Amino acid sequence: QVQLVESGGGLVQVGGSLRLSCAASGRTFSSYAMGWFRQAPGKEREFVAAISTSGRNTYYADSVKGRFTISRDNAKNTVYLQMNSLKPEDTAVYYCAVKVSGSWGSPSRTDFGSWGQGTQVTVSS
Repeated sequence: QVQLVESGGGLVQVGGSLRLSCAASGRTFSSYAMGWFRQAPGKEREFVAAISTSGRNTYYADSVKGRFTISRDNAKNTVYLQMNSLKPEDTAVYYCAVKVSGSWGSPSRTDFGSWGQGTQVTVSS
């Protein structure tokens, strides 16, 4: 089973940037598509982005398309989320997860598992 640890969150001003990292344990990391989700206070966890095993294919939630970029380095067992042009509504705890089921392009939370503990991102205005 893959274990995930997120890092890189923090406090940033509107329009700023952050890069989140998700380090995975285990030798099978490159076999899994990966995803990022986020959860704001009082809201459900929502899909942000996903990336294929090779890193060649990605898909994003409409709310972050053009501002966020997901990438991965299989040699380092790490997936990244580069977040630019941040907005107050991006404030949330961000989680990475392994895509365990479902079709490519599905944003369903139930298609992902092995959740990390999350990292807080706060965008101040």
